[in-house]
Amino acid sequence: MRLSIRALGAFLACPGVAAGLLPLAIARGAPQVGRSRGAGLATLAVGAGCLVGCVRDFLVSGRGTLAPWDPPRKLVTVGLYRFVRNPMYLAVLTIVLGWSLYFGSPGVALYSVVLAVGFHLRVTLHEEPWLRRQFGPDGSRYLKTVPRWIPRLRAR
Repeated sequence: MRLSIRALGAFLACPGVAAGLLPLAIARGAPQVGRSRGAGLATLAVGAGCLVGCVRDFLVSGRGTLAPWDPPRKLVTVGLYRFVRNPMYLAVLTIVLGWSLYFGSPGVALYSVVLAVGFHLRVTLHEEPWLRRQFGPDGSRYLKTVPRWIPRLRAR
C-alpha cells in the first residue's frame, strides 16, 4: 500500500478518533454550544494546522506515518519537531481543548486531562526508549536537546 494512503488511514484511526469522535461523543450530552465558541474554533484551527504539519513531516521527512504500527523510518527533526519533541500530541490536545471550549463541556475538558496523562505515559515508557534504540546516538542527542512538552522559542 502506498505510504500516503497508509498515512491517511493512520490519521483517521488515531487522531481522528482521539481528537474527533471521542470528544464529540462526550460533548453530545452538552445542552448547547458554549460561550467560548469563537475561542474554541480558533483553538481547533491552530491544533488542526499543527497536526496536519506534523503528519506531513512524518510522511515526507520520516518516510512513515503517525501510527504505532507504521512509524517513521528516519528521525524527524524538522518543522515543529525542532522546537518540541511531541508536537503531534500537543496538537491533538489543542484540538480537544478547542472542542471543550466550543461546547463548554467539562466532560471534554476532563477527557483532555486523561488524554494528556496517557500521552505522557506513552512517551516516557515506550516512545523515548524506542527512539534511543531505533536511532542510536542521533535519537539520544535529540532527546537531550529538544524539550519533551514545553516548546523552546528557538530552533537549534
